[in-house]
Amino acid sequence: MKYKILFCDIGGVLLSNGWGHESRQAAAQKFGLDYEEINILHNFIFNVYEIGKISLDEYLDIVIFHRPQKFSRKVFKNFMFSQTTQLPDMLPWMINWRKKYPDLKVISINNEARELNEYRINQFGLHRFFDAFVSSCEVGMRKPDPGIFQLALGIAQAPAAECLYFDDREMLVEAAKKQGIDAYHHIDFSNTKKFLLSLK
Repeated sequence: MKYKILFCDIGGVLLSNGWGHESRQAAAQKFGLDYEEINILHNFIFNVYEIGKISLDEYLDIVIFHRPQKFSRKVFKNFMFSQTTQLPDMLPWMINWRKKYPDLKVISINNEARELNEYRINQFGLHRFFDAFVSSCEVGMRKPDPGIFQLALGIAQAPAAECLYFDDREMLVEAAKKQGIDAYHHIDFSNTKKFLLSLK
């Protein structure tokens, strides 16, 4: 195959988003919280959490437990983790697809907070597909920062022309392209399957 390295996002491609607005809305409804307040506080601090500067407990201190709550921290964390689901078909098919290319290396480039990242990798067996993870919480950078793509290329030790990246967000596809990496906009399983099967 033309490509030696496949860079792949996780949330929105293989799994649901870990702690997106829909999950926060569900949390507000379940726990009787003010969603607008949660959202303001989340947007204030989440970028800091996602690059590994604070822990999940510190994030929750700001967003949820800045006032006494009727539920425990453990119960809320378990709810957060439970929001992750495996998207239909994609992960098992891709695990099987990459077996056809034993020399292909697969590396994530994903924005993810540490505790959520670790849970998702272990819970859904992502080591079955990925050889390495370039996660924002570990490298201190988030997409679309050009630095995270350059770091991934350095880890892969491959020129951009030999790499392919795909993501469900078009703006991040364009960010990868600006670094010279071929990139594909993932819309759904069917289209991505056709695209991957067409690769030569």
